[in-house]
Order: sequence, then structure tokens, then C-alpha cells
Amino acid sequence: MVKSINMSNYADGSTVVGDDSRDQQDFLKSKPKVNDGLLPNPLLPKKRVGNPFVNSIETELEERPFFVRIGKDGLIAALQKLDRQLAESGRPKLLSKKVPTDWIGSEITPGQLGLINHGGSPKILTRPGRYPGFPLRNWWARSFEGKKGLSDTVIEFLGLTVVQVSQNQAAVISDPQNHIFVIKNAGFVCFAIEGTYDVLSIVDQTHLSQSVKDKITKSTLGWTHEVTMKSKTNAQEVKEYVVATFLNIPANNCAILQRGDDLELLGAGQSVITNPSVTLRGLYTLGENQIEMPTKDIFTRDQVPVSLTIYLKWQLTEPLKLTTHGYNTPYDALRDKTQSILTQIVAHLDYSAMVKQRSIGPDNMEDGTDPSSAFLDALRTRAMDEMHEAALDYGIVLKDLAVIDRQFKGEIASTMDKLTTRALQAQVEAANVDRENSNKVKQEEGALSVARIKAQARNTQADSEAYSVVAAAKAQAQRTRIEAEAQAEATRLAAQADAEAIRIKAAADAQVSDEFAREMELRRMEVTKVRAYGAKTVFVPSDGPGSQMGSAMAMGMAAGMGADRRS
Repeated sequence: MVKSINMSNYADGSTVVGDDSRDQQDFLKSKPKVNDGLLPNPLLPKKRVGNPFVNSIETELEERPFFVRIGKDGLIAALQKLDRQLAESGRPKLLSKKVPTDWIGSEITPGQLGLINHGGSPKILTRPGRYPGFPLRNWWARSFEGKKGLSDTVIEFLGLTVVQVSQNQAAVISDPQNHIFVIKNAGFVCFAIEGTYDVLSIVDQTHLSQSVKDKITKSTLGWTHEVTMKSKTNAQEVKEYVVATFLNIPANNCAILQRGDDLELLGAGQSVITNPSVTLRGLYTLGENQIEMPTKDIFTRDQVPVSLTIYLKWQLTEPLKLTTHGYNTPYDALRDKTQSILTQIVAHLDYSAMVKQRSIGPDNMEDGTDPSSAFLDALRTRAMDEMHEAALDYGIVLKDLAVIDRQFKGEIASTMDKLTTRALQAQVEAANVDRENSNKVKQEEGALSVARIKAQARNTQADSEAYSVVAAAKAQAQRTRIEAEAQAEATRLAAQADAEAIRIKAAADAQVSDEFAREMELRRMEVTKVRAYGAKTVFVPSDGPGSQMGSAMAMGMAAGMGADRRS
């Protein structure tokens, strides 16, 4: 339940004040006695043991004399009520009867109060206006001491105390009997007849000064702020004493309070401790935590000392159980129990079995063939089971446990270190040789790949050239064939044309019936023949008597040419 802004919280002598959600959340669990050693069953109804740690609003504040809370009517109404109480008790009134003017004097504006010292008693001017310094009888044994704002957080004047705190603020006040009380989101006016009301501090609850961190996990558990009060113990010595402790606990965290043998769980929120019999036992986180923790030296069965480094992951679920067992942090409880359990387990393990496995955890399970693997499995399961069961007694849920490293000590450890160093050197040398061989193989494989690629390129180029030659030959043959066919066709066409021309001409000549025309045509043919063969050509008839004469002439000409050759 979230309370509205105008609700006020008063408390006097309360252990815890101001956790608004506490009305709906029952953080008051059973408080086991330290000497009992027993815890209540969480399934049974919870019972309150002893007096409650969280008190309700202090009713005795109403019984304090001349103490008036500031209600919804504001500060002026509270001053008027206090003035009536003083008048009814026969004491001087608090509010001044002076009437303001509007032309001269000390000015009081709306929202301000005027303070007057009347012979050591306070007088308050509440009406705005100007208050002149005359007539003299009005200011006899009186002096104007200044002005204050109606909304000022603290006003202290000649025994009159006004306190008004807003949300997130808390005022710590000491009354005339040195009793401490705290107010939040409220206000009051009071007049001390004997002693004074001292405002020790105005605290911003959301920004407390001191951060509380877990020393192991370094996580922030909350914030605190202590309010002190000076007390004069003798004529010369003044000491400061803590009178209130403010707590700001973040979500998923809690605090443990202690009063005598009673323990109280305080949930997240803003709280303040004012009861001197109640102390803050510690702050805790309810979230998961993890850490790597070294153990003390543990001896194996053959008396070889070994130091383990373990990994722990846990979550605190019941802080009351942890504090009941006397531990301040979950780490302290787990450390002692882990050391005890690992000591018992390693005491049954030989050195040779531990050397074979560097880490013990769920990620490196053995295959069962090694004689020591069964024991290592038992180490994992037994350590985890026993630690989980033991952690529950402290209100802790163990989430994970693993041995991540071990260091052997003594002479055998140094001997093993030398052997390990030699083995590592041999491994490094073997790895270097393997690396060099691998590099050479890769180089040869690379050269072979390059040669194969070049051969493929040459084959491809030869195939391309051969294809080009074949294509060129085919093209040349095709061209020759086409040219021959074209030439033959042209010759044929020319022969056909000549034959057709001769035929037409012969037909035309045959149709000539005139002898003279025929004779003339014969003469033209002779002229053409002589023109074709030359004027000196002798035409010999190839048949009849003329043919013999032509033969004789040819023989004579041959004989003459032979005689000329011999000469």
C-alpha cells in the first residue's frame, strides 16, 4: 500500500519508522533464540516473539504539552491552536495583537512571519502589511528580530520550534527530556517551557551518505546514515552519540535487526532506527552471487599438500537462519563448510588420481575407463550434495560448485613442475615440428595446385587455338566451294548466253534469203577472222586439194627453220 503525500508519520522511541509498504507486507517472522539452535517450520503460521520491532504512530506525542501537529489547515492554524493552549494555561500568548498599516514600518509580505522578541518571549506577526516602530509604548521591551517564510523547513525562535518536512525528508528532533523522535512528510509547532526542542538533522532519505557494500562480491547492499547528538558529560567534555540510523534498502535486499536474542527481518524500503536497544546486524542481498574461492592446504591420502580453487554460486533465501548460526555473510558460512567437506573428500584421494584431472566440474566428465574416474565422479556428486544440504541449514541455496584449479606443494610439487615443464617443452617442440611439416606440405600442395591450374590454362588455350584453326579451315573450304559454285554457275550462264546468242544469230542468218546479203555476211566474217588472227595470218583449208598444199608448205617452213638452227 502506498500512502498519499499528505499523510504524516510520527514516531518516538520506535525501532523502525517510515516503511510505507510494511502495513501490507508481514516482515515480522519468528525470532529464534540464539541459544535455542532451532528454527520454526516455514510451513507453520508465523508467531511474533517478544515485543514488536515496528511500533505504530506514537500516541504520546499528543500528550506533550504545547505540541501541535500541522494539519491540512496549515501553519497559521497550528500557531493559533498553540496560542490558545498557552493562553488557557495562563502563559503569555504567542501571536502578536499588533495591527499592520500600509504606509511605514517593517514589511511582512504574504507567506512570511514576523518575529518579535518581547522581553525574552516570542511574538509572531502573521498578518501581512507594515508595522511601524511607534508609538513607543507599542515597542516597549520589544524588538523586531526579522522574518521567516511560512514554508521554511525549520524555524527556531526563543523556545518556539516549527518543523515542516516534505516527502523524502525526515526530521530528527530531541525534546526537552532528550527523547528522540522522527517525523516524515509532516510538521508540528511546539513551545518548550523548560529546555528546548532541538532539530538534530533533516535527512534526505533517498540519498543517504554511506554506501554499504558486500566485502566479498562488492555488490551494493544499501545505504545508511547516522544522526548524532552532542551531549555534555562534564564541565569540559562534549561527546557525540548516535541517536538515529537511517536505512535505504534497495529491492531484493534486506536487513537484519537485533534486540537482545530476538532477530527481525527488515525488507526493502526506507526506514530509521531510533531505539537504542536495537542494533543493525547487517544488510544482505537475496539475489544470486558467485565467487572463486581459494581453500587452505588439504592433504591427500598419501600426504601430498594441495590447494584448491573452487567456484561457488549461491543465493541467500532465509537471512534469519544465517544470522542465527552466527555468520555475518553467506560467504563465511560456505567457506567453512566447503573447507570441511573438501578436506574429508580429498583425504581419500591419491595424488596420482588428482594429477590426472586438473579441474573437477560438470564440463569434464570421465568416460569411466579410468580407475580414478569413479572417485572423481563421487567427488563431484558428494561435494555438491553435502554442500547443498549444509547450505540449506544456513538459509542458502547452492546453485553451483566446481573445483577449477589445484596447486600441489612440497618437494613432489616441485618435481612435478619440472616434469610438467619438460613435457610442455616437448609438446611445444613437437608442435613446432608439426607446424613446419604442415607448412611445407601446404607449400607443396600450393605449388602443385598452381601447376595444375597452369596446365589447365594451357590445355584450354590449345583447345581454343585448335578450334580456331578448324573453324578457319571450314570457313575457307566453305568460301572456296561457294566461289567455285558461283564461277561454275557464271560460266554456265555465260555459255548458255553465248549459245543462245549464236543460235539466235544462226537463226537470223538462216532466214536471210538474199544472195548478196549472204555474201556480205561472209565477207564480214572474213574481216572479223583476219582482225582476230592478224593480217599476216595464212589460212589453209583443212579439206580438199588445198589441204595437201598446206602440208607441203608446213614441211618446207620446218626444214628452213631446222637449217637455220644448225647454222
